[in-house]
Amino acid sequence: MKKDSKFAVIGGGSWATAITKMLCESVQTVHWYMRNQDAIEHIKKEDHNPNYLSSVEFDVSQLKLTNDINIAVAEADCIVFAIPSAFLKTELDQLTTSLKDKLIFSAIKGIVPESSLIVGEHFHKTYDIPFDHIGVITGPCHAEEVALERLSYLTIACSNEDNAKFLADHLSNHYIKCKTSEDIIGTEYAAMLKNIYAIAAGIAHGLGYGDNFQAVLMSNAIREMKRYIKKTYKMKRNINDSAYLGDLLVTGYSVFSRNRMFGNMIGKGYTVKSAQLEMSMIAEGYYATKSAYHINKNKGDKKARTPIINAVYEVLYEHKNPKKVFLKLTEKLD
Repeated sequence: MKKDSKFAVIGGGSWATAITKMLCESVQTVHWYMRNQDAIEHIKKEDHNPNYLSSVEFDVSQLKLTNDINIAVAEADCIVFAIPSAFLKTELDQLTTSLKDKLIFSAIKGIVPESSLIVGEHFHKTYDIPFDHIGVITGPCHAEEVALERLSYLTIACSNEDNAKFLADHLSNHYIKCKTSEDIIGTEYAAMLKNIYAIAAGIAHGLGYGDNFQAVLMSNAIREMKRYIKKTYKMKRNINDSAYLGDLLVTGYSVFSRNRMFGNMIGKGYTVKSAQLEMSMIAEGYYATKSAYHINKNKGDKKARTPIINAVYEVLYEHKNPKKVFLKLTEKLD
């Protein structure tokens, strides 16, 4: 990519707001698409997103705000998608502007429901974008800590190392440190799976399990993640790296984790629907659980052993009693 490349962020939520903040530290202009016109007008007048990370103040002269996704895509060379995976197809269906020759990065932690593909694979197969023009932004990192400018770490994955480094350089600043990876598929699956394990951690907490069980659950989760990713895309990787284990730990333990919060509510007796209504943000792990479960199940004899994913699926989608499901799960962990 050229030095004067133009950037666009697609999405109006907390992670989109955090990424826009990071980019504004290093580039003069960011094209920012969000559906909510009222939010756009508020940002123009009050310098902050009224719905997410409202403490972050922007220099509005740096922002080109629009509720037309085609305008943002047309103007940009590098596009960061940061919207819930469940709504990605709806947004992309509005596109009349070509994505050809664009550098696409996904900050989405989930599976596209309509295609049952991780986001990178979806862009590759649906829009014929080569993998060396597709990348992933993964943690360990929380949007809320970016807003507070607490030191945070990101992993930028792309099969083209130069393209990964290009975005890493533009996101790095005094409170963000970036490293790069070539494992685009593995890191994206890890970003999806860790949300499921965070829901499991939340359910356990809501049921009254203590720190010891949480430690056992997380140590089993990283091994389960390794088995799952290895069955999906085999390559040399260190599962203890921050993009895998680090992201799992921060999502499983942090008070900022919406997936852990969602699971905690389920463990305390909320129904799935009531927990979703209570939360102001989407818990990606809810959708990821169904996708991960069925992707693995469809592998037949080649499927990975996934007792934690199976337990969360039983609670969320088969509406089984969390207390009974997790009692059985305790016998399957070591």
